[in-house]
Amino acid sequence: MLSDPWIAALVALFLWWFSTGVILVIVRYSDRRGPLARLMVTLAGLPVFAAGAWGAASTLDTATPGAAYHAFVSALALWAWVELSFLTGTITGPNTLPCRAGVPEWERFIRAWGTIAYHEIALVSVLVALGLLSWQAPNPFAFLTFAVLFGARILAKLNLFLGVPKINTEFLPAALAHLPSHFRVARGTRFFPVSVAALGGAVAVWLVLIVTAESPFQSVGYALVAAMTALALLEHGFMVLRLPDEKLWRWMLPAPKQILKKTTTEDAHGL
Repeated sequence: MLSDPWIAALVALFLWWFSTGVILVIVRYSDRRGPLARLMVTLAGLPVFAAGAWGAASTLDTATPGAAYHAFVSALALWAWVELSFLTGTITGPNTLPCRAGVPEWERFIRAWGTIAYHEIALVSVLVALGLLSWQAPNPFAFLTFAVLFGARILAKLNLFLGVPKINTEFLPAALAHLPSHFRVARGTRFFPVSVAALGGAVAVWLVLIVTAESPFQSVGYALVAAMTALALLEHGFMVLRLPDEKLWRWMLPAPKQILKKTTTEDAHGL
C-alpha cells in the first residue's frame, strides 16, 4: 500500500501539516517563557537534526519505497530544526530592529537580508552538504525534498519583500516581532506569477517522472517531492486569496502571550 504514489502524497500532506503544527506549538510554548526557554528548546531539538542527518546519509545507497520515505522524513527533520532555530530567534541575522519607513529599496533589501542572513546561510550549508552527499547516489530524495523546501521558501520570502495582498503574521513569535516591518502588503508584482509558474512547472516535472518511473521506489519518491511542491504552490495561493489558512493550526495552539511590540527603529543594516 505504501508503494502507491497517492498514498505517498497523502503521507507528505499529513507530515507537512503535523510537523508544522508541532513546531508552532513548541515555539508558542517557549515564547511564553522568555529568551532562555527559546534557546533551550533549540538546543533540545538538536537530536532531531542529528537524526535527520543520519537518516539522509544512511538511505543514500538504498533504492526501496521505505528508503524513499526515510529520506523524505530525514529531510523534513533537518528542515524542521533549522526553522525552529529561526522561529525561536536563535539563528536569524544581525538585524533585529524594525525597518524605518522611507528607506530606499536597495537599503530596505539589505536591512531585510540582515534579519535572516544567518538562517539563510544555515539552510544553504545543509543544502550543499546534502547535494554533495547525494551526487550520483541511488537515493537522492533527501536532497530533492530539502531543495524543494529551500527553493519554495526563497520564492516566498522574495514575494513577501516585494509585496503581496495577504500576509499572515499571526504565528510570528516575539523574537521575530520586527519582521513584518520588512514585508510589504501590495497588489502583487510581476515576480509573483513567475514564482507560481516555476512551482507549477516543477509540479508538472515531478508528475511526468512519476508516470514514467521505472520502479515503486522512484514513483514514491517523486510523489513525495511532488506533494511538497504542490503544497508550496498552495501556500503561494494563500498570499493572494482571502482564505483563513491559519485555522489549520490555530486550534492546537495555546493563546499567545501579550507582549509589547518593538518600536525602536534605530539605524541598522544587514552587513
